[in-house]
Amino acid sequence: MIYLGYFLFLFCGLTRVMASYPIWWSLAVGHQYTSLGTQPILCSSIPGLVPKQLRFCRNYVEIMPSVAEGVKIGIQECQHQFRGRRWNCTTINDNLAIFGPVLDKGHSVGFKLKLNATRESAFVHAIASAGVAFAVTRACSEGSVTICGCDTRRKGPPGEGWKWGGCSEDVEFGSMVSREFADARENRPDARSAMNRQNNEAGRVSITDHMYLKCKCHGLSGSCEVKTCWWSQPDFRVIGDYMKDKYDSASEMVVEKHRESRGWVETLRPKYTFFKPPTETDLVYYESSPNFCEPNPETGSFGTRDRICNLTSHGIDGCDLLCCGRGHNTRTEKRKEKCHCIFHWCCYVSCQECTRVYDVHTCK
Repeated sequence: MIYLGYFLFLFCGLTRVMASYPIWWSLAVGHQYTSLGTQPILCSSIPGLVPKQLRFCRNYVEIMPSVAEGVKIGIQECQHQFRGRRWNCTTINDNLAIFGPVLDKGHSVGFKLKLNATRESAFVHAIASAGVAFAVTRACSEGSVTICGCDTRRKGPPGEGWKWGGCSEDVEFGSMVSREFADARENRPDARSAMNRQNNEAGRVSITDHMYLKCKCHGLSGSCEVKTCWWSQPDFRVIGDYMKDKYDSASEMVVEKHRESRGWVETLRPKYTFFKPPTETDLVYYESSPNFCEPNPETGSFGTRDRICNLTSHGIDGCDLLCCGRGHNTRTEKRKEKCHCIFHWCCYVSCQECTRVYDVHTCK
C-alpha cells in the first residue's frame, strides 16, 4: 500500500520538475481527456505547452483529440509491456506529471538540476510519440479530421492478382504531426533534448517500418476473383512489442560537452565503442535505472509491495525477483466463472456459473 505521506512527499518533489516535464501528456488522462471530444478546445488551457505547441494547437485544433488519443494508447501499451516488471508504467491521477519523477526526476546538484535519463524514460518518450503518429494517421484515414486523408503518394504499380484500392494510411502526415508537436520542446542544446529527440524519432520510425499491404477479396462466395490492397498500420501491439525489444537492447551513452558559436553544447556518444552505434530505430539513455524495489520519492519508485507475482515463474515477474527477496504472501480468492457451456442448434450457447478458488501471491 502506498502511504499518504509518501504521496505528499512525492507531490512536493514534482513541483521541481515542471519546467522540463512533458506535462502535455496529461491530456491523455483524467478529466482533460474525457472533455476533449465534448467541449471546444481552448489551447491556452492545456498545461505545459511551449509556444510552438500552442501555435500548432491553435492552427490545427481539430487534430488535438487525436494527439491526446495517441498519448493514451501509448500509456496503455507501456502498462501492458511492463505489467510484470518492477516498474510497471504506473501513472498518477490528477497530477500534471503523470508518471511522477521516474521519467524526469529533479533534484539539486549544486545549483544545477539533474534530470533522469533512463531506459524507462527512453521507452515512454518513444511509445508516446509513436502513439501520436499512429492515432493521427488512423484519424486521417477514417475521415475524422478534414485537413488530411488517404495517402496517394506511395502507390506503385499493382502486384500480380491484386490492384490498389481502399484508403492507404498517410503515416508521413501522422509522423509529421508527432514530430512538430512532441519535439517542439526538445530544442535545447543539452543531452536530455538530444536523447528525447532520438527516442521520439525511433518511436515514429517503428510505425513506418511496420506498414504493410492489407488486402480484401471480392467475388462470389469469397472466391477472391478481385483483390484490392492498401497500405495499413499494424496493430499497435506490434509496435509495443517491437519497442519493448528496443528497450531491452537500448544503447547506453555518455554526455560530451563542447563549445560552439552559440555556447556550450551537449552531445551523446556510445559509452562502449565495441558495440554497434545506435541507428534511428534504437533507443538511447545515459543514466542507470533505480531498482524500483522500495518506494522512493526522489526516483519516483512506488516499490513492489502488494504487487501480484507469479509463483512458478523464474523471470522478472516471478515472486523471487519482483518481490526483491522480501518474500510473498498467499491468499485464496473465489471467482465466479462461466463453465459447462453447451452449444445449442441453432444458434446460442448456454453456460452454468461456477465458483473456483485461486491462490493469489503478493509481494511482502
